[in-house]
Amino acid sequence: MNDIITESLKKASDKAGIPNPTIKLEHPEDPSHGDFSTNVAMMYAKALQMNPKTLAEKVVIEFNKDLPEMVLAAEVAGPGFINIKISDEYFAKEIVKISKVAENFGKIEIDKGKEVMIEYTDPNPFKVFHIGHLMANTIGESISRIVEFSGAKVIRACYQGDVGLHVAKTIWAIFKDGSFKADVEYLGKMYVIGSEKYETDEKAKAEIVGINKKIFERSDSEINKIYDAGRKVSLEYFDAIYKKLGTKFDHFFFESEVADAGVKIVKEFLKQGIFEVSEGATVFPGEKYGEHTRVFINSQGLPTYEAKELGLTATKFKLYPKLAEAIVVTANEQNAYFKVIIAAMKQINPDQASRMKHISHGILRPSSGKMSSRKGNVVSAEELIGEFESLVSEKTKDRDFDSKEKDEINDDVAIAGLKYTILRQAIGGDIIYDPQKAVSFEGDSGPYLQYATVRAQAILSKAGKVVTPKNLPEKVDLLEKLLIRFPEVIERARNEYAPHYIVTYLTDLAAVFNSYYAHNQILDERDPLSPYRISVTKVFAQTMTNGLWVLGIKVPKRM
Repeated sequence: MNDIITESLKKASDKAGIPNPTIKLEHPEDPSHGDFSTNVAMMYAKALQMNPKTLAEKVVIEFNKDLPEMVLAAEVAGPGFINIKISDEYFAKEIVKISKVAENFGKIEIDKGKEVMIEYTDPNPFKVFHIGHLMANTIGESISRIVEFSGAKVIRACYQGDVGLHVAKTIWAIFKDGSFKADVEYLGKMYVIGSEKYETDEKAKAEIVGINKKIFERSDSEINKIYDAGRKVSLEYFDAIYKKLGTKFDHFFFESEVADAGVKIVKEFLKQGIFEVSEGATVFPGEKYGEHTRVFINSQGLPTYEAKELGLTATKFKLYPKLAEAIVVTANEQNAYFKVIIAAMKQINPDQASRMKHISHGILRPSSGKMSSRKGNVVSAEELIGEFESLVSEKTKDRDFDSKEKDEINDDVAIAGLKYTILRQAIGGDIIYDPQKAVSFEGDSGPYLQYATVRAQAILSKAGKVVTPKNLPEKVDLLEKLLIRFPEVIERARNEYAPHYIVTYLTDLAAVFNSYYAHNQILDERDPLSPYRISVTKVFAQTMTNGLWVLGIKVPKRM
């Protein structure tokens, strides 16, 4: 529908004197103003030295000469907007058509045939999986699903720092502690101790630097033993969290595996003048390219995060040479770092650099302003998920569910509350959240969307088989019009890497369905429009299910 109307408006605008116009269609906030609106006349009136309203009238005259079948009318409004009304019959017929193939409704093909890698979460062994990793996972998983829903083959990747100073700090503290526990909480405490000593004790710092070198070289059997055990327990711990969050990675990359490739690249392009030697270290002189200088190989000859990132990028494209995009999701604090990496990549391999995309997010803060942790100076994902699960458990404790179903529902609803909280606003800013509001079954929340979907599914269960309606309404509700917009919402979210458009859409859609449910008798054998309303309910339930899936949120069978 959008493409047909856009093409007709292009032809009409051209005939009205606007050569090769760009048409932007929008939906008026007030439904009484029509189903679509365009400001094409206002965009080009100044260049054509015409009054916008006069130009809009000329476009409408030409447009009305050959109206697309679904268009009822077009008229000029305000200073030169063109409002377009679609026939109610068209919406009703589309709903019936969609109800027959509802399972795939919303899927688009703009990425058909493409291969896209999305790297996200990236927790480091020997450290806690904290709420920053939870944010990156939620955002990365949703973007992965949006791209998948747009037709691409998605490779989900996770890059983990299994070597580096953070590991050395932890192992140093373990040696000082005189014992070792293959336990994530213990490793987290040791990391906090090692980090503090690294900053305040020069002797400890020197010892940690020495351990770091031995880890990288694997030259000390005692260090290797602790390292291997700690790495194993960390990765198992991460896997348990991924399962709870609904993420399954296709490829795990590790710093220890890409470091050598990074060193090789830096040394190769040092010869070509892309890198320089400064005070015994090899640096990328970022100022030459509008960025800042960063060290890629330190004075000890060890690769820094920057060199490893080059090795990682080269490895990605070596394994998946057809990647249309290589997207990386990190916290905002990595912005300056990635600007330098991409600037270096533009000199090393411009083609690969053009396919790299960095998406960054803010941090998650409670509305109370208080963030405490059992495990040191960071709040773990486990703690935050546990807090949400406890709140949901209070709401469901009196429900008639067996213990297994109750646990599943509590998990699904808690994760929905968290993910909705993270995805509801544009990626990039910090997020202030209220746990009580996040798990509310009413209003602006993930559980509210789940509840609306479960209600619709319960209606369909009572209805039994959905039959093709013989009667269509003369006038449709706002619900049908909103439902048909789902594919365009997916497309916008894909083009802008913006899951919040889907969150906003589903929240509005759920509210409109609840109003529709309150004002219409859906199940009524005596009403000839009941089969049609059941079809509308089916499309709504599937749209919500598909939209929530794209956000990484499950729909429980009951709530």
